Amino acid sequence: MLQIDLRNVGFKNMTLFPPPVVSRIIIVAALIFFLCSSLRHALFYSTGFDLGIYDQVTYLISQGESPISSFLGYHHLGNHAAWAVYPLGLFYLIYPNVHWLLLAQAICLALGAWPTWCLAKQAGLNQGQAVAIAISYLFYPVVFNINLFDFHPEVMALPAILAAILAARLQRIFWFCLAIIWVLGCKAVLSLTVVFMGVWLLTFERRKFCGLVAFCLGIFWFVLVTQGIIPFFSGEEVAGVGRYSYLGDSVVGIMINILLQPGVVLGKILSFETIKYICLLFLPVIWGIFPLLQTNQVILPHLIPLIPTIPTIILNVLSEVSFQRSLNYQYSLPAIAFLLLAVISCLAAASKTEENNISLDLSWKRELEIPKFNLRLSVPNFQAPKMIVLWSVLMFLLLGNVADLFLYWQSLDTWQATKNAITYVKTEGGVLTDNRLAPHFTHRSTVKLLNQTEPDNLDEFDYVVLNLRHPWPDTEEAGIILSQNLQNNQEWELSYQENDVLVFGRRKKELRIDN
Repeated sequence: MLQIDLRNVGFKNMTLFPPPVVSRIIIVAALIFFLCSSLRHALFYSTGFDLGIYDQVTYLISQGESPISSFLGYHHLGNHAAWAVYPLGLFYLIYPNVHWLLLAQAICLALGAWPTWCLAKQAGLNQGQAVAIAISYLFYPVVFNINLFDFHPEVMALPAILAAILAARLQRIFWFCLAIIWVLGCKAVLSLTVVFMGVWLLTFERRKFCGLVAFCLGIFWFVLVTQGIIPFFSGEEVAGVGRYSYLGDSVVGIMINILLQPGVVLGKILSFETIKYICLLFLPVIWGIFPLLQTNQVILPHLIPLIPTIPTIILNVLSEVSFQRSLNYQYSLPAIAFLLLAVISCLAAASKTEENNISLDLSWKRELEIPKFNLRLSVPNFQAPKMIVLWSVLMFLLLGNVADLFLYWQSLDTWQATKNAITYVKTEGGVLTDNRLAPHFTHRSTVKLLNQTEPDNLDEFDYVVLNLRHPWPDTEEAGIILSQNLQNNQEWELSYQENDVLVFGRRKKELRIDN
């Protein structure tokens, strides 16, 4: 069996600048990502959770105000301790607009293709294969899906994770440390990924210093944010704790019960839902093992880069909310970098074997011999760049939320009315609305959803904005009841109504002057 040390392949004469084709792909991908997310927002399908949350706190940061989210009821750092959001406030100083967040997200996701290409070249893959790997990253369904789903600061960590791996392999200590610090600032839970990355670097990559830095910084930040920063700024436990209530009501309690209740944990891990999630997670890159099978190599050693995915997968598997095991959301994002790393390792090993025997075959298909059964089969050649891209595109079409772009047009009949309604909110007074309309009113200190207040307690609001024809499903009934109550309330007036889109404004109190 051929063993390849990827730590030292491609160090000499390696350029970190991508070729023009990769640069063009990154630019096009960023534009497509930005246009898709902007379209979703323009058609009123973005949501208060989470685009509204981050747009509001970023706006407040830019105004020099305390970034307290009215959706959450506490300071931004009490959410995920994501201090990496603060620099985005600088863009809001130029012009306060939610599209800065969508643009930053699109660029960060697209930029991940750059270190992906570098890692592929550093592993010894040829130019065509390296470009194909970069393309497969962009077509990984979670990348597109998370871009479409509002804004989440952890997207800014994905290219940094890939860059940190590259820096560790190239022994660029300063850049590695910088990347790790940035990753930690994007979301508290990423500290666990950094800890396991440190274990992997220390134990298997023989990057002792980088491994120790990642391991120590990860543990330090995890303890600091879960036991200090988040409780201090939010006044309560880490928000995600509620998703593991069967294991405890605190971070420490959950960690202890995971060890003390192995039967409960194994029951979750071995469930059908978990198997389905793992299959979906690996399916877009499952092609990576086929070149090893075709060259009769052992697969397991090349799956070692998957070690840092353990906390991400375990957290998603043990969660009581099923959407955490969906590729439609951000929860699997940290695993992408290491899935690609495992694929690169597999492909590099298979390509090296062929180069040592005969010239590398990069045709569409190849013959696979199974001597035990005296079989000779024609199978796809996943060492060929065009086959890698084809598989990636097929998985993208199967698991990506491309069809959602067509569903967004269903509410076009109220689009103009909703645009008009926004103009009737003329001051920075508090707004009560539903989850879909909320991101359009977040440049103020108070905006809340219909299910976050009682119908008879509207003192903090000056406006109520409703779309009764296309409401947020969870608050449809609440919106109907509230509109009926407000029409019979002398303190409120219906200032706009068209196509079931309503705007209620608080009446100005008349001043009584006693003579």
